[in-house]
Amino acid sequence: MSKSRPKPLPMGRPRSDAAVSHTAIMDALSGLLEEKPARDLTMDAVAKRAGVGKPTLYKWWPSKAALIMAMFHERFNVILEIPGATTAEEALRIRVKHLVVQCNGLFGKVVADLIAEGQGDPSILEELYESHIRPRRASTVADIERGVASGEFVAETDPELLLDAIVAPLYLRLLLRHPAVTEEYGDQLIDKALLGIRGSRLKAGRRKRNFGQPGSAT
Repeated sequence: MSKSRPKPLPMGRPRSDAAVSHTAIMDALSGLLEEKPARDLTMDAVAKRAGVGKPTLYKWWPSKAALIMAMFHERFNVILEIPGATTAEEALRIRVKHLVVQCNGLFGKVVADLIAEGQGDPSILEELYESHIRPRRASTVADIERGVASGEFVAETDPELLLDAIVAPLYLRLLLRHPAVTEEYGDQLIDKALLGIRGSRLKAGRRKRNFGQPGSAT
């Protein structure tokens, strides 16, 4: 018997005639999450800051987790577009730089809070992965596969493992909140992960560009 997946957390969106209240609620939630962890957040506090009744919140979102997830999807659920002419390595660096910036803002705090909340409610982790992480992984894996197809990376490159080698340490620092998640650290991770997998075509191009520069062999 196949295991049934848990139902996605409702991310209900109010009707257009309640758009003002909806925006006020999302603004209130964002402000409160900047001040305190999700575990200390209450629906009462959100309702009070937004200037709405608590029944209004429960009318649209059945739980605090559903409300936070709704805000997360609404304000952070945008997949970064990469220019078509960008190399696979450049695309990786652009995506990691963007992730580093997000990790150091409200996005990073909310992700860490959702992961923490998900330890007691697996449906939160399921929703976070399926609705946010999976599509972004797919986009980055496609970049890496493009690099393999063009000869930029060697044919034996495993896109999923390469991606894990780069982003897993970033998420570890995000969750531990130490050391800092920096752009320099992201670049260092990419440098290390790409050692030994750059294709011969790319290596030849680098040697050609370096030929004749000060300190190079002549």
